[in-house]
Amino acid sequence: MESTGVASPVIKVAAICGSIRKASSNRGLIRSAIEICEESVKGMQIELLDVSPLPMINTDLEVNGRFPPAVEVFRQKVLAADSILFASPEYNYSVTPPLKNAIDWASRPPNVWADKAAAIVSSAGGSGGRRAQHHLRQIGVFVDLHFINKPEFSINGHELPTKFDSEGNLVDPETKERLKKVLQALQAFTLRLQGR
Repeated sequence: MESTGVASPVIKVAAICGSIRKASSNRGLIRSAIEICEESVKGMQIELLDVSPLPMINTDLEVNGRFPPAVEVFRQKVLAADSILFASPEYNYSVTPPLKNAIDWASRPPNVWADKAAAIVSSAGGSGGRRAQHHLRQIGVFVDLHFINKPEFSINGHELPTKFDSEGNLVDPETKERLKKVLQALQAFTLRLQGR
């Protein structure tokens, strides 16, 4: 079969980290995911969206149908994405305030999360962030996100010294391979949802 010379559209992934700490291992997971896509998951591009500039949600800040500038930029990037990659730590058995704040801003009408594929990875405490992941999936039901179910990905706190360096960079090859499988599943599910 001859090639038509037309490249398949690239899947744009908006990556959102629930930690705003520079050396966060969850941010390290996203950095690693970006590298993995560049090296071996062709046709997928990840952009980390910084949630730290977002003000705490307050509908008084919505004026004449407009959002604060940082919120407008964030919402437009979520809207333009084909799918979402969350890196979610766990605070008090749930998602972090920065992550929930970002989700709430982007869910304001019109909800820009709607009908997108999503995946969650976590590095956190004794549970590896699994309770936070469960809460995030519940939130996703309301904002109309569609999460991949498998493979699941979490790293327990006691594993961190063997998986990450002091700056939060993922260095363990086996864990990188697990992360790659999550990205491949997200890619396949995004294409399926889009009918491609």
